[in-house]
Amino acid sequence: MTQKHDNYINGAWVAGHSYAPNINPSNLSDVIGEYTQGDAAQLDAAVQAAQAAFPAWSTGNVQARADALDKIGTEILARREELGTLLAREEGKTKAEGIGEATRAGNIFKFFAGECLRLTGEIVPSVRSGVGVEITREPLGVVGLITPWNFPIAIPAWKIAPALAYGNCVVLKPADLVPGCAWALAEIISRSGIPAGVFNLVMGRGSVIGDPLVNHPGISGISFTGSQGVGGRIAQQCAVNLKKVQLEMGGKNPQIILDDADLAQAVELSVQSAFFSTGQRCTASSRLIVTDGIYGKFVDAVQARMATLKIGDALAAGIDIGPVSSLSQLQQDLDYVAIGQAEGAQLVAGGTRLERTTEGFYMAPALLLDTTAAMRINREEVFGPVASVIRVKDYEAALAESNNTPFGLSAGIATTSLKYATHFKRHSQAGMVMVNLPTAGVDYHVPFGGRKGSSYGSREQGRYAQEFFTTVKTAYTGA
Repeated sequence: MTQKHDNYINGAWVAGHSYAPNINPSNLSDVIGEYTQGDAAQLDAAVQAAQAAFPAWSTGNVQARADALDKIGTEILARREELGTLLAREEGKTKAEGIGEATRAGNIFKFFAGECLRLTGEIVPSVRSGVGVEITREPLGVVGLITPWNFPIAIPAWKIAPALAYGNCVVLKPADLVPGCAWALAEIISRSGIPAGVFNLVMGRGSVIGDPLVNHPGISGISFTGSQGVGGRIAQQCAVNLKKVQLEMGGKNPQIILDDADLAQAVELSVQSAFFSTGQRCTASSRLIVTDGIYGKFVDAVQARMATLKIGDALAAGIDIGPVSSLSQLQQDLDYVAIGQAEGAQLVAGGTRLERTTEGFYMAPALLLDTTAAMRINREEVFGPVASVIRVKDYEAALAESNNTPFGLSAGIATTSLKYATHFKRHSQAGMVMVNLPTAGVDYHVPFGGRKGSSYGSREQGRYAQEFFTTVKTAYTGA
């Protein structure tokens, strides 16, 4: 019998109004489990529980917080293969990538266990004699965390861990497509010693519980990762209700390849950035901007490398790329390939649905040539294994093209020139810049975030996470 999984509210497992199957995109006959569907009433109960728990948690012993987060991180790392396998099974990235993501989640909790003890303030002189000034940070309150389907354990971890470390209480709403990792993480948290109500999990449709979460008067802030359209609506709702908001909304990331680049290195980092994790990363390189001198060699070498990629069941050994996460995402990917061709792009590799021994959402990575900046394929986020190549004259043209986008999350350059690498790091209009590295792949202890349409609000991850999850207080003391 398929196991049923409930919401976690106020320290107890609570069934919703119905259950939905969690389907393996590598094998559509494989049902991972049945996950409950919450509603607005359960969401309200979770927020009320968090509000009730906040006074004690926010002012309680920081060592207890640190111990709880360290315990969570320790268990995640001990179970990384199990959790990584679950992740690959429900989301579709390869098992190796899934284990890597689970490892990252464990490390995030370990990092923020230490941050519990490193929160500092300031004592500064007043302009008035006999007056002392203290500047401290306090937790924001009850925070709503809305997480996407493409990183089903790492992104919840990098929101939950700092929220708890800085003394907030949490209501987590994971993506409906991939509830398994969020539930597994909640189950680990439930045994960590964190008091009832401090952390709550409410699974279900965004259309049912998303708006009630964003608009609930008991929520002090919303941290969201997802599409630009949904993020924009959340920003508007939070502005009306004067809530703090943090948004990560994707990218259309450029990867520049200059004439002087190491060809083998440039090809490998471009293929990894564009196609690994099935291209389902907000930091993926979907625009390959190549200068004239290396263009022909680069395009030929990329096609040759693409021909070696193994696409198949995410749990199988030796697989480079698993399936697309869902039928709707697969159709979107195929539609954008067709849109690019209709606009004049030349499809030279992939771009078709594949059949494998099990029925799944498999797609051959697509490479489009002869594309221009005005094409939709270069303006809109596809979020799949689809890359377009833009040919330019020189570095100056490549830089201008890389910045010619409404997004600004991650940007890369492949070059052996210190001059161009240094100039690009300063003049790229992106929140994160990579030199001779894939655009996808970031460390867990440093800031994550972008500019323009990619991000809104303060950065995520590392010590910079305190900017969102805390509020500043200035206290004056007279003689």
